[in-house]
Amino acid sequence: MRCQGNPLSRRDFLTVGAVGGLGLNLAGLLQLRQAQAQQKHYDFIAAKADSVIHIFLPGGIAHQETFDPKPYSPIEYRGEIGTIRTNTGEVFSETVPQLAKIADRYAIIRSMTHGEAAHERGTHNMFTGYRPSPALQFPCFGSVISHEYGPRNNLPPYVCIPNQPNIYAGNGYLSSSFAPFSLGADPASGGFKVRDLSLPAGVTDERFDRRRSALEAVNYHFAQRDKSDNVGAMDTFYERAYSLISSPQAREAFDLDKEDAKTRDRYGRNAAGQRMLMARRLVEAGVRMVTLTYGSWDMHNAVTPGMRAQMPALDQALATLLLDLEERGTLQRTLVMVSSEFGRTPKINQTAGRDHWPKVFSVLLAGGGIKGGLIHGMSDATASEPELDPVGPEDLATTMYHQLGIIADKELMAPGGRPIEIVDGGQVVKSLLA
Repeated sequence: MRCQGNPLSRRDFLTVGAVGGLGLNLAGLLQLRQAQAQQKHYDFIAAKADSVIHIFLPGGIAHQETFDPKPYSPIEYRGEIGTIRTNTGEVFSETVPQLAKIADRYAIIRSMTHGEAAHERGTHNMFTGYRPSPALQFPCFGSVISHEYGPRNNLPPYVCIPNQPNIYAGNGYLSSSFAPFSLGADPASGGFKVRDLSLPAGVTDERFDRRRSALEAVNYHFAQRDKSDNVGAMDTFYERAYSLISSPQAREAFDLDKEDAKTRDRYGRNAAGQRMLMARRLVEAGVRMVTLTYGSWDMHNAVTPGMRAQMPALDQALATLLLDLEERGTLQRTLVMVSSEFGRTPKINQTAGRDHWPKVFSVLLAGGGIKGGLIHGMSDATASEPELDPVGPEDLATTMYHQLGIIADKELMAPGGRPIEIVDGGQVVKSLLA
C-alpha cells in the first residue's frame, strides 16, 4: 500500500458505502487498514552486513576531483588536478593515491543523481532516501536501523561522530528513543572524552544504583498515568543510558587510548583518521550504525587548493579503515558508505571553484556484501548527468537496507497511525552485490 496522500483508495470508499449498514464507517475502515498494515507479511532477507559506517562529506564534494575525473575534457571542465591509475585499471583523481591502490576492495557509483541543489534538501535525500516533505520529518538510516534491531552489547545502536551533523540525521517521526547518541567531542582533540559516559564527580556506584532504582519507580508511576510516546521514549532513553554507563565493555569501546600508537598513526592523527578509527572500534563492539562527518566541501572558490588541502587526510584514513577492517576479518560484515549531498558543476566557475550540482555525483560502497573493484553507472563526457544506470537516493537506501536484512518497503507508523514505507519506490542495485 502506498502511503502518499490519502491512504484510502476509491475502492475503499465504495467499500464503506457497501458495508455501512453493517456498522463499518470511514473511521472504522481506516483503523482496519492500519491494522492490516501492521500485520503485513514481509519476506525474510538474509543480512549480509551487521553494521554500517556512513562517512558523510558535508558541502558536496566534487566528483571530478575524486572518483570521476574527465581527463579528455577541456580544461574548464576537467580542472587542474591530474589523474592516477588504480590497481583495477580504472582512472581516479590523483587526490586519492592510497585509495587507488586498493580499488579492488570497494565499488564506486558514478551515476548517483537527484534534483535537489540546496544543501538542506540534498542532505535530507542522502540521510533518509526520501525527498523532503513539509508534512512529515522522515527518520534517517541510523534511526530506522535502531528501530528495527535495537541495541547490542549495551551500546547505543546508532552513534554520531562527533555530533549529530544535521537535523536530518535524527529520528524524524519515530520515537525519540531512536535518536542518535553523539560523542559530543572530536576524537582527534586533546583530552578527548565522550560526553555523559562517566559517573558525575562524587557519585559512587552504590549511589548510582540507588538513583536508578528511584528513577525506575518514578517512571513506573507516570507510565501508569500517561501512555504518551514521550514517557516511553524517556524511559527507554534512561534505561539505555544507565546500561551504557554501567558497562565496562561499552565504556571501553569509546576509549581510543586502548589503541596502540602505531594504529592511531596509521589512520592519521587528525579529524578524519581518529573519527574513522573510533567508528571501527564502535561497530566491532556492537554499534549497528555509525555516522561520521569530515571536512567542508562546499568549494565555490579555489577548488584545486581546497581539494589538495583536505583530501590527503581523507584518503589515508579511508584506505586504512578498509584495510584494517579486512585484516581484522570484519569488512564483509561491515558496510562502509561514503556520500555527500550532491556533486559540483561540470564547468569551473569564475572564482576557480565549482557550484552545486545534484544531477550526477559519486558514492563509495565497501564491505557488507558489496562487490569490490566495481564501477556502477557512468556520467557523460563532462560529468554533467548520468549516461548509464542512474541511481537515486531511494535506490541507495534500499540497497543498504537490503544488505542489513531490512525490507525497505516495510511500513512504519507515523504520528496519527499513518503507515509509511521505510523507503518508497527504491530498487536494490543488484550489480553492486557480491
